[in-house]
Amino acid sequence: MRAVVMRDGALVVDEVSLPALQPGQVRAEVLACGICGSDLHALHHADRMVEMSELTAEPGGIAPRMMDPSRDVVMGHEFTARVLEVGPNVGNCTPGDVVVSLPVVMDAGGIHAVGYSNDYPGGYGQQIVLSDMLTMKVPDGLDPELAALTEPMAVGLHAVEMSRVSPRHAAVVLGCGPVGLAVVAALALAGVETIVAADFSPARRALAATMGATEVVDPSVEGAVAAWRRVEGRKPLVIFEAVGVEGMLDAAMVDAPRGSQILVVGVCMVPDRIRPMVAVGKELNLQFVLGYDPLQFQTTLNRIAEGSLDVSPMITGRVDLDGVAQAFSALGDPEAHAKILVVPS
Repeated sequence: MRAVVMRDGALVVDEVSLPALQPGQVRAEVLACGICGSDLHALHHADRMVEMSELTAEPGGIAPRMMDPSRDVVMGHEFTARVLEVGPNVGNCTPGDVVVSLPVVMDAGGIHAVGYSNDYPGGYGQQIVLSDMLTMKVPDGLDPELAALTEPMAVGLHAVEMSRVSPRHAAVVLGCGPVGLAVVAALALAGVETIVAADFSPARRALAATMGATEVVDPSVEGAVAAWRRVEGRKPLVIFEAVGVEGMLDAAMVDAPRGSQILVVGVCMVPDRIRPMVAVGKELNLQFVLGYDPLQFQTTLNRIAEGSLDVSPMITGRVDLDGVAQAFSALGDPEAHAKILVVPS
């Protein structure tokens, strides 16, 4: 099959093979796959991603096997696919089902991260192998392109649920990339009445307002916490750091009001410095979050299907396999794009 291969720090379209189906697996045709910011990082910093994966692995724990960056990798973990073939011991999927899936696959050798595996190609290819038990059927009538945003939007739901935020809180979201927008949407669905979103990009600020932010600010003009004080300033504040660049966490700690909570959702891939005494002096609560659980994934799919979570404004472009390399470059312009979908066929 044709696929976009990460090879020697570049993206090339080539012919690749799928692994033979093992018990509990299905083969599916990729209908749409979102390009994630993690994939942009992986293209140039795959070694660092693997190192971080090894550092965070629990001794004796169960974790997906990560890629060897020196070998070919087909990325893509935000996908919708149509089942073509089922292997032995499959009881969930049947051919023709349109599904999303948690981006891991299990076989006799262990657990593999779909999209960051040398053995299991991800969604930047025409077909994909999935674990039957981890797939979720896309409800009839739901556009597969919208369903492909289940994975990134579930990240926002997980962050909001980890914060235990409620209508008695106010929220600040720093950064309005796809993760920040997912957080904004989840906050709105949680009933939070004051949601301040900050980003330097006018287009991203407009998207944040569309997704549910009640106040959007340009941080070069007004700080997000200052804007919260201006528009509300009374309820307990929860801050979501969704930028993930060096210095952001320390800046958020300095700006945060005493006793507030900071959720770190953005992934900073380089060593960073914070001043612990700032957090001690303000009695701040720092919470680092990652990913989602299966229930949050299913809840997100249901919300998209029922229409309470409208993800269509976030889709700003579509490319075929030959356009993926250019799409990676285009995503560097926040005024032009938020989420680009790869449509292999």
